[in-house]
Amino acid sequence: MMNAQSLETLEYGSIKEDLERFAVSYAGKKYVQELEPMTVLPAIRRALEETAEAKELLEKGSSVPIPSLEGMEWLMSLIGTGYLYREEDFTAVATFLKSCAQLRKYMVSKQQHAPRVASYASSLMELNHVRDEIERCIRFGAIEDGASKGLERVRKRLTTAKERLHKKLDGILSRHQSILQEKIYSLRGGRYVIPVKREYHKLIKGSVLDQSTSGQTVFMEPYEIAALQGELDLLTADEAREENLILSRLTSLIEQEQASLRLNIEVSGVYDFIFAKAKYGRSMGAIAVALNERGFLRMNGGRHPMLQGMIPVTLEFGQGYRSLIITGPNTGGKTVVLKTLGLLSIMVQSGLLIPVEGDSEFAVFSDVLSVIGDGQSLTQSLSTFSAQMKSIEGMLFSAARGVLLLIDELAAGTDPGEGIALSIAILEELSRRGANIIVTTHFNELKRFAAATSGFQNARMEFDKETLRPLYQLTIGEAGESYALQIATKLGIQSGVIERSREILEAQQGRRQAGGDWVSSFLDQGNSQDDNNGQEAGGSRNPEQQTVEEEGSVASDKPVVKPHVFEIGDAVYVTALDRTGIVYEKMDVMGRVGVMIQKQKLKFNHKRLKPYLSKEELYPEEYDFDIIFESKGNRKKRKLMRRKHVEGVTIIHKSEDDQ
Repeated sequence: MMNAQSLETLEYGSIKEDLERFAVSYAGKKYVQELEPMTVLPAIRRALEETAEAKELLEKGSSVPIPSLEGMEWLMSLIGTGYLYREEDFTAVATFLKSCAQLRKYMVSKQQHAPRVASYASSLMELNHVRDEIERCIRFGAIEDGASKGLERVRKRLTTAKERLHKKLDGILSRHQSILQEKIYSLRGGRYVIPVKREYHKLIKGSVLDQSTSGQTVFMEPYEIAALQGELDLLTADEAREENLILSRLTSLIEQEQASLRLNIEVSGVYDFIFAKAKYGRSMGAIAVALNERGFLRMNGGRHPMLQGMIPVTLEFGQGYRSLIITGPNTGGKTVVLKTLGLLSIMVQSGLLIPVEGDSEFAVFSDVLSVIGDGQSLTQSLSTFSAQMKSIEGMLFSAARGVLLLIDELAAGTDPGEGIALSIAILEELSRRGANIIVTTHFNELKRFAAATSGFQNARMEFDKETLRPLYQLTIGEAGESYALQIATKLGIQSGVIERSREILEAQQGRRQAGGDWVSSFLDQGNSQDDNNGQEAGGSRNPEQQTVEEEGSVASDKPVVKPHVFEIGDAVYVTALDRTGIVYEKMDVMGRVGVMIQKQKLKFNHKRLKPYLSKEELYPEEYDFDIIFESKGNRKKRKLMRRKHVEGVTIIHKSEDDQ
C-alpha cells in the first residue's frame, strides 16, 4: 500500500472523484472508491489492457448495456431479514436479470476484439427461471390474476361481488336523486357511500361515515348495501392473503438465488468500473502506456489531468542516471512537473489511462513519496522547513530501489549554507539507497553537485529571455537560472538599483572564484577519502581552519573555524530572515551583532549572520556612518552636543529587538 499522505498531496482523491462520476451503478462506484495503486506488474498490465479494450469499444460507437442496479442495493441488504419483498422489488430484479442477459450476449459478440473484457461475461448467471416467474406473476408493478389458482378464484368472486354492489348503489342513487348533492357514489375508508344533502340525511336509512368541509354534505352508507359491503370486505381480505402467498413464494425464490444475484452484481460492477475508466480516459485524451520493472521512465508530453491548457512536459530517467535536479525561476513550472509525474505514475499503477503522447513508458514503483508544499511567506518558512524535514525523515527510512521520491525546494526556508550542505547529504543518502529522486531547487550549488555526481542529471525549466515569460518546458542535461535581475528590470525596479545589484553579484562571483568551488572541492575530497580508505589521514588543513585551545580546556585535533569579525558598515546576510542588512554595532560579549535592516535596528547572534560585502567594498574611506544609522534630527543634536552642553537636549534610541 502506497503512502497515504503522498497520495493526498498528489490529489489522487480528486482523480477518484472525477472517475466516480462516470460510473452508473452503486457497485461500480464502490470499486472506484476502493481503487488504490498496485505494485505488481502483471496485475497493473491486465488492468490497463482491460481499460484500453473498453476504450476501443466505446470509440467504435458501441452502446454497452451496463446494468444500473437500480433498487438492487436495497433489495440485497434485506435478504435473510424476514422482509417480504413488494411488487416493485421484483420488478427491479427482473429488469436487472434482463440487463445481465443483454450484457452477456453483447460481450460474447465482442470476444474477438476485446477478449480480456469479454471474459468476465462468462460468470454472469442469466437465472431465466427467476426472471420468467417474476414476469409471469407481476406485470406493470401489479400481481397478475393468473399468478396462482387461488388468486384467480378469489378475484373472480370479488369482481362478481363488486358488480352486485355497484348495481345496488345505482338503484339507490336513482331513487334518492332529489336529496343528493351528486348522483355518484364513492369510497370512504374502503366503504361505499352516497353524498346526501345535510338537511335530508334522516330520510336515508344508514350510517354517516364522513362529511364535507363545509358541512353541507354528509356521506352515508345505506343499510341495504351493508351485507354486500361485508361480503366485499371478506373477499378483499382473501385477495390480500393470496397476494402475500405469491410475494412470499417469490421472496423465497430470490433468497435461494442470492449467491448468483450477488455474483451478477459484482460482475456488473466490474464492467461499470472498467468502462468508467475508459470513459474517463476518453474525456482527457488518455492512452495506455508500456510498463517495466527496470526503473526506466519516459513521460512524453505528459499533462496534469486537472490543469487545463498546460504545456505538456517531457522527461526521462533510468538510463545513465536515475535522478533529476530541476532548476529554474519561480512560477516556471517546476512544482507542476513534480505533481504531474507523481500523479500520472500512481494513475498508471491504478490501471488508468493517462494523458501522454505515444512512446511513453512508465516504471512500476513500490511506493511514491512526495514532499511538495506551497508555503512561501516569511512567517511560514521555519515551520515549512520543519515539516519538510519531518517528511524527509520518512523518505530516508523508506528509500529503496523502486521507490520514487519527489521533493519540492529541498531545504528551503533555512540558512543557505547549511541548507546546501544538508541537501547534498540527503541526496547522497537517498541515492545510495537506490531510489529515484526528482528534486527542485534554487541552490546553484546543487547544479554543480548534479553535474559531478554519478546517478544525477541536471534539468531546467525554460525561460524566454526576451519576454521574461516562463515557457513551462523542461530540458534535461542543463541547469537553469533564476533570472532575478531580468525579472526585476521588467517589473520596473530603478536602473540604479539594478546596476548596483550587478556590481554586488560580480563581486560575489569574484570572491567565489578566488575561493574555489566548495561543492566540487567537497566532492573531490570525498572521492579522495574513498580512494584512501583505511590509510592514515595526512597533509595540510585548510589555512582558514586551525586548532583552537581555549583557557582551561583540553586541546582538540578537530579543525574549528574562527568566528568572523563583523565591522561597522559591513553588509551581512541574515539567514533567519533571508535578508541583508548593515552592521551598526560590533559583536558584544554575548555574541550579538547589531544589524540595521530597512532602518530597523535589530540584534542577532553572530552565528546567524553570513558575510556579504565588506565596508571597504561599499563605502569610501572615512565614511560617516551616522548618515546611515542616525536620523537627521539626531545628527543635528549630536553635532550640537559635541560643540557645547545644551540643557534639555537628549538623543533617544528605540529599543532593539534581540533575535
